[in-house]
Amino acid sequence: MKNEEATELLNKLLNGEFPDENGRFGPFGGQFAPETLMPALKKLEKGVEQFLNDDSFRDELTRELQQWAGRPTGLTFAGKLSEAWEANVYIKREDLTHTGAHKINNALGQALLAKRLGAKRVVAETGAGQHGVAAAAACARVGIPCVVYMGSVDIERQSPNVDRMLQLGAEVIPVDAGDKTLRAAIDEAFRDWVAHPDDTYYIIGSVVGPHPYPLLVRELQSVIGKEAREQMIKATGNLPDAVFACVGGGSNAIGIFHAFLADTEVELVGVEAGGKSDSLGENAATLASGKPGILHGSYSMLLHDADGLVQETHSISAGLDYPGVGPEHAFLQSIGRVTYISATDDEALEAVRECCAAEGILPALESAHALVGARKWAAQNPGKTILIGLSGRGDKDMPTLSKMHKDLFKE
Repeated sequence: MKNEEATELLNKLLNGEFPDENGRFGPFGGQFAPETLMPALKKLEKGVEQFLNDDSFRDELTRELQQWAGRPTGLTFAGKLSEAWEANVYIKREDLTHTGAHKINNALGQALLAKRLGAKRVVAETGAGQHGVAAAAACARVGIPCVVYMGSVDIERQSPNVDRMLQLGAEVIPVDAGDKTLRAAIDEAFRDWVAHPDDTYYIIGSVVGPHPYPLLVRELQSVIGKEAREQMIKATGNLPDAVFACVGGGSNAIGIFHAFLADTEVELVGVEAGGKSDSLGENAATLASGKPGILHGSYSMLLHDADGLVQETHSISAGLDYPGVGPEHAFLQSIGRVTYISATDDEALEAVRECCAAEGILPALESAHALVGARKWAAQNPGKTILIGLSGRGDKDMPTLSKMHKDLFKE
């Protein structure tokens, strides 16, 4: 794509022309759903249009984010990492929110929207468990029953979050079909919604799914970047040279990137799950090695084989273990505004250890992928200022991390 064309498309995005009336970001996005679900999607579209910019809704959301969820989150100067990396490293601390991750921004906003739309129950899906916990907490806050679908593999490796969901009053339904991870959980949540379109609201956890979800979730998560941009200017007098975030479905990444899209001097880098290797089925690096296709109601980049079958993925981080990605990310890659790279399981584990030892911060395994990408970039760009989106805290990963420590001791 020529630079002029890419610039024109970026300007259209910034001017609100994407997604278009068909829910498309260029060729990506759209609305691919069963006929039985279309009335519910149209109702949601009208609700988003009516309430997202409604003063009373925005005031209530802002008040709840501040008084209940703990916003604004802090910006931390990482002195020891800065010294080790020969860079100026700042960390946007979504791990400091209520429930421990960026997911609460979206879950709270959608729970408030569901209540205004008259929903009698809410369904949600979760991989790492953070969206499930956030949805359970948000639904408890607004007074709507919540059902969370979670793959049985993820239930085992994210058991602390399962207990938290149950304590918060949610019903957690294990999913033993398919790959038993996030993709299968989304499948089951969609089936539930299709079966109960009149009284049920689906709080989707990332910038995926049919229109208007990618737009809705991005708008609710954009608070991250808006805060971070102001905080960086206040702390340093300047914008960062580069911004890093991990990418699975991509909600925390789009949330922090969006405020910087017009600042073309700021490099934006998304870091996907490189897993064990580059082989299909051993990673979740969708933008690095995927191909276009339709999954969960949207046309985006997917990991599928030569026959078009969506493949199982692998990542040590449950929240990145997904074969698709949000359509806006696919669009931003296509116009060259965001660069997408990957980090392996082993690199992410090492990044967790380094961040813990250097800064006293236990990052989620998902977030650790962003740390890996930032360190690699710093090595090639010494003396620069880096902003890292820390999407969540690593308490939920202790079963996995503890097992890794035990394996090391055995050696």
